[in-house]
Amino acid sequence: MQTNDFDEFRERTLKKLGIEETNSGIFAGKWLPRSGKNIYTSISPVDGKVNASVWLADRGQYEEAVNQSIKAFEEWRSIPAPRRGEIIKALGDVLAKNKKDLGALVTLEAGKTTSEGEGEIQEMIDVAYFASGLSRQLYGFTMASERPDHRLYEQWLPLGPIAVISAFNFPSSVWSWNAMVAAVCGDTVVWKPSTKASLAAVGVMKIMTEELERLGAPQIFSLVASRGSEGGEWISNDRRIPLVSFTGSTATGQKIYENVARRIGRPILELGGNNCSIVSSRADMNLALKGVAFGALATAGQRCTSTRRVVVQDDIYDEFVSRLKDIYSKVKIGNPRQEGVLVGPLIDREAVRTFTDAVREAVSQGGKLIFGGEEIKVPGLEGGNYVRPALIEAKPDMEITKRETFGPLLYLFRYRTIEEAVKIHNSVPQGLSSAIFTTDLREEEYFLSYRGSDCGLANVNTSTAGAEIGGAFGGEKETGYGRESGSDSWKAYMRRQTVTINHGRDLPLSQGVRFDV
Repeated sequence: MQTNDFDEFRERTLKKLGIEETNSGIFAGKWLPRSGKNIYTSISPVDGKVNASVWLADRGQYEEAVNQSIKAFEEWRSIPAPRRGEIIKALGDVLAKNKKDLGALVTLEAGKTTSEGEGEIQEMIDVAYFASGLSRQLYGFTMASERPDHRLYEQWLPLGPIAVISAFNFPSSVWSWNAMVAAVCGDTVVWKPSTKASLAAVGVMKIMTEELERLGAPQIFSLVASRGSEGGEWISNDRRIPLVSFTGSTATGQKIYENVARRIGRPILELGGNNCSIVSSRADMNLALKGVAFGALATAGQRCTSTRRVVVQDDIYDEFVSRLKDIYSKVKIGNPRQEGVLVGPLIDREAVRTFTDAVREAVSQGGKLIFGGEEIKVPGLEGGNYVRPALIEAKPDMEITKRETFGPLLYLFRYRTIEEAVKIHNSVPQGLSSAIFTTDLREEEYFLSYRGSDCGLANVNTSTAGAEIGGAFGGEKETGYGRESGSDSWKAYMRRQTVTINHGRDLPLSQGVRFDV
């Protein structure tokens, strides 16, 4: 696809998904009227041109959306879980039919390559199918009672209308991690998307709500597009919403956490990542180079799990860095729709400034810039937000390496022993994803032991980026709280109830307590 064809791609994508010039961003059982002056204009990071606009919610429309979610919950929770699973399976099927178009919308609005845009929708499909199977596995334990003629067990019950506040970098899939799983648990979902990715949310909701209507199911999903932190404040302070799942920056996550905790609600927080890969002299170097490059460059370094630091053993450091620099010099940057392009644009002009400022600051703190780090212009897409990925030789005491820069900036460190490598690895306040590349069993086991990685995700001989939906996703330290998607993460969206049934004719008490009347 030629760069000058991007206008045609934009027009075709929006038309196929029924995206208008200006769209309502509020769904409360129905699309609320487009009114008022609170409008967000979506600018494509690919070429800097307008995609379309979204009307954002005011407080009254937010109330309509939450009230609708409460009403839908009263009906949805009474539907047997396996039937709920069948409905979610049907949503996965309709997503599959619209995968290419929705993936194209992600490319248009977030700047992801075609492969990554469609991969995001595939992730939604996978989560829907996973949740459908889960609907028959919402198990509780039966325990032995110490009292005669007593039965003791636990059951899991729907929690209520929950809220998901999602980020621009995964504008659809992270919502689905929460929404699909919560839905089979019997919950309804209020979705507050990133303002920067409102169009993707509108596109997904159009397809979801039409399918739910066709199935005769309750409208279990509500949409509240809003400006900046406004919707987040409404949601996090709303006692009617028992659980809030937030994905975004640590600073904003702390505010959400404080608001939710103040009302004794439940948070799930997926915040900043400052992810590190250790490359041992015993690694398969070709594999390590590919894993580090993918982790650092995929989605232009705008993944929560992007590799931001790499710690390389002294013996192979010079060779590894030389070969990594060669890979970076050959990486194609530009139109994410073009064949062979691996690095698309950053999300907006602010992201470009943050990236270039971080490069300058790293150099001022003693880092050595060995590749890239500057803004570039792509012919035919001069309005886009493109940078050349940066490689910076760094020292562990550089303050900037303790912070997350959301872009393709990779810091390189040397180490001698595995103990030193892990110390560097764990020296930051974030704790999301980690990796080690080695063929040495002892190094691998050290990294995976209590002495090793302090992150929520640990990888051996694969990248920090690219988590599968079957595993619980989330981090430690300042990265957040709780888990999403796979394993037993479903328990966060339900309330546990311990049940005791006395089917005898006496009233024995536990712990040998006597109470004779």
